[in-house]
Amino acid sequence: MHKYLVLFLATALLWGCSLDESDEPGRYSDSILTNGVNGGGPYINYDVTGEQYAEIIENPFIATAEEPTSTFSIDADGASYSNARRFLNDGIMPPPDALRTEELINYFDYDYPQPEGPDPIGLNGEVSRCPWAPAHKLIRIGIKGQTIEEEDIPPSNLVFLIDVSGSMGSARKLPLLQEAFKLLAQELTAEDRVAIVTYAGQAGVALPSTAGDQTETIINAIEGLTSGGSTAGADGINTAYEIALENYIEEGNNRVILATDGDFNVGASSTEELVQLIEEKREQGVFLTVLGFGTGNLNDQLMEQIANNGNGTYEYIDNQQQAEKVLVEELGKLYTVAKDVKVQVTFNTNLVEAYRLIGYENRLLDNEDFENDEADGGEIGSGQAITALYEIKPASGGGSSFGVPTFTIEFRYKDPTSDVSQLISLDIPDQNASFDQASEHMRFAAGVASFGLLMRDSEYKGQTSYDQIHDWCSTALSYDPGGYRQELLELVQKAAALSD
Repeated sequence: MHKYLVLFLATALLWGCSLDESDEPGRYSDSILTNGVNGGGPYINYDVTGEQYAEIIENPFIATAEEPTSTFSIDADGASYSNARRFLNDGIMPPPDALRTEELINYFDYDYPQPEGPDPIGLNGEVSRCPWAPAHKLIRIGIKGQTIEEEDIPPSNLVFLIDVSGSMGSARKLPLLQEAFKLLAQELTAEDRVAIVTYAGQAGVALPSTAGDQTETIINAIEGLTSGGSTAGADGINTAYEIALENYIEEGNNRVILATDGDFNVGASSTEELVQLIEEKREQGVFLTVLGFGTGNLNDQLMEQIANNGNGTYEYIDNQQQAEKVLVEELGKLYTVAKDVKVQVTFNTNLVEAYRLIGYENRLLDNEDFENDEADGGEIGSGQAITALYEIKPASGGGSSFGVPTFTIEFRYKDPTSDVSQLISLDIPDQNASFDQASEHMRFAAGVASFGLLMRDSEYKGQTSYDQIHDWCSTALSYDPGGYRQELLELVQKAAALSD
């Protein structure tokens, strides 16, 4: 027991805080020692009672004899990965419900081929053995958004919707937020427009819609923001969308960028109320990006849900490098090339006994929603890559599937300004490939998925270890813009140390 107390004290000193004080109230005051995942030793945990995460009930294996068809909406978010990185870098295992496996996978770029032909999304995929369950197979489905060339990028009409309530006062919140938006401000052109709406006890306009080349004016408005008061988020959302509509650019990128810790507490503040409000707003042709900041009272559940239901994406900003990744390196993702993207897979019951979609738990759709253009799907931005994995149990006694269709995959999407979906399909041959023979895309995506399963001590984690995950991912580094795959290897080692 004494060694646990020493570990606790040492870590508190490293964080620069006492056991009952921090720059964010409640963050460390009730820190406890709990058992590590996977039967490992104890680790120091946040008092995460102040952080809100939706419960994740993992997708089970489904018998094809009972339901041969699986339907889901894509998820382009990456917030779960950077949030997990924040925990690991702070010497803490992420809570299981903070780990949305699809967001871990889709944090990374995959060098998928550009679309060919008239469709704005390209499709690819493969089948290999499953590394953590060698008797099973993995299906990788890859989607690539068409890259808009710089000279063809449409003008943007942006509204920065910034939470300046009292809860945003700590260093990881408003100051980091200001640095992030200053980076974005320097990327705008004379054809773009930007306004700044703030909200605390009530909404206010810190900057009316202004030409994007007025960089100094925009940055001065960002630097002038201060925090204080309660959080009337719904008022801010209404004001932001009103300004976006007043300055609407036909065939442009009309978007509200919401930056907050998600701690809404005045007016409509429940997840259900705010989701309903955002659903109403999405019909007006304005897209949504949600940026989460900070710790201690982070409402991840709320931010992820309003992004899901508002034709939007959700990213978590844990440091300056992440701000640069989201708002500079991947700026093209703010330009939607396809919306309401859905995937439907139908399995051959003679060859597949059961299947399991890895992640996407809150993106599942009823099969009839695939053709229902009223049912919401996910958005994909310029140049963005989306990956999904299925683990399948081959049917016993079914013979070899080589050259025989194991499944069929169909996709539906809408052009950003259309309400009518288009249908495309993909055939992926099963070549009976081993995992070692799989592409780097497959090896890396599978390694990241296994990382998530192991950290959450999933019942589906199979036979794996952090060392194996490190090995799988380390063989898939030839495409690594920004060095993020290399960074993953370091996080795997940190997770291994915390669970040891």
